[in-house]
Amino acid sequence: MTARQDPARRRPGPRRALTEDEILDAALSLLDAGGVQAASIRGIAAQVGVAPNAVYTYFPDKAAVVRALVERLLGEVDHDVFADRGRPWRERVEALALDLRAHLSAHPGAVSLMIGGRMGGPHALALNERLLELLADAGLPPTDAARASYLLIVHVFGSIALEVADPHQVGPLPPETERIAARRQALASMPVERFPRSAAAAATMADFISTEQYLWGLRRLLDGLATWGDAASTR
Repeated sequence: MTARQDPARRRPGPRRALTEDEILDAALSLLDAGGVQAASIRGIAAQVGVAPNAVYTYFPDKAAVVRALVERLLGEVDHDVFADRGRPWRERVEALALDLRAHLSAHPGAVSLMIGGRMGGPHALALNERLLELLADAGLPPTDAARASYLLIVHVFGSIALEVADPHQVGPLPPETERIAARRQALASMPVERFPRSAAAAATMADFISTEQYLWGLRRLLDGLATWGDAASTR
């Protein structure tokens, strides 16, 4: 005769409740702390206290997690800052560019995800639609507006990617003033006799990761687009 099993031991306990938002929260936390490699399915599962199979119930693979995370970050962009068509179009583009920079700089580990794949979700498409509307308000024909939107996205994401490119940096970025000071110190050791022009421009080069430089480049692009829009309207 076999020993009678304890019913409490036979019955499994309640399954851990899990949501997509919890998974994405965990993925973002891992990205912020350790970069892209840290945000694996196993890492996410461990972070939320479930088996990896529980994560696969919601997302078939890491690529699906990444796509959803990119969508969520883009969904946090405040459309009110650039949707008011009563404001000049240039002000609205700057507001969008600054809002994107603020969101992405807060999560530097996610920046490579943004530029590493196609952004085709609803939030990404909504942002693109708004940008095309802005450029139409600038007087650009549809084809030129589409090309200009890509040019602006390259500037925004390229600038941010270079700002967060330090391979030794994990977690949130230090304040901008600290990062500029570190660059200035590094550039101070440049051999003046070998690189006289670069040494003379060192103070400006240290500011390449600044908000001022970001807006300087954006405004030069907008100057060109404004001229092109004016010319297009007289054709």
